[in-house]
Amino acid sequence: MAFRAAIFDLDGVLVDSARLHFVAWKKIAEELGVHFTEKDNEALKGVDRLGSLEHILALGALARTPTEKDELATRKNGYYLEALETMDASAVLPGATALLGAARDAGLALAVASASRNATTVLARAQLLDAFDFVADAGKIARSKPAPDIFLACAEALGIAPEACVGFEDAAAGIAAIKAAGMTAIGIGDPLVLGAADRVFATTAAVELASVLRLAR
Repeated sequence: MAFRAAIFDLDGVLVDSARLHFVAWKKIAEELGVHFTEKDNEALKGVDRLGSLEHILALGALARTPTEKDELATRKNGYYLEALETMDASAVLPGATALLGAARDAGLALAVASASRNATTVLARAQLLDAFDFVADAGKIARSKPAPDIFLACAEALGIAPEACVGFEDAAAGIAAIKAAGMTAIGIGDPLVLGAADRVFATTAAVELASVLRLAR
């Protein structure tokens, strides 16, 4: 079956906003008295806001009530939104615009499956929003990655069977979600981390769409 849709993660695949998330989470970690490094931040790739907070709390062996966790997550989002005001099209990763154009030229529908609840805002700031047929609302997804829910939501919204979709991710949790959805998974990054993907490219700019399309089952 030929691919009919391409579904993309956002941070690390299309745009570089990971640094903004790191700065925001580091502020929260400092407020909690937790040492938080860029290496620690790598574990948050593809993880939703509350899941990321749980990871930081675990680093400090801290416990918080559900209400306190909600307050911390909301405060982190405020820090992130402040930083997001500085984002523009320069945040688009090399090769991303060309990849989206090539996918569209190949007749594929395009969607975004990001754990970020600010995905639409990020896409708008990066001037990419109009490129997509559908952007999943992470706030309406019951289970976050590695569950397949957000990728299945994209396929359903596009009206395309999961097996006719190819997903692009830079996180192991995202690759697991794509595979669990019954889709073909393309990893962007380290093959040692993304080994479960059907194909891995070092960067978005390195993606060879023609070879990806040949993976269709």
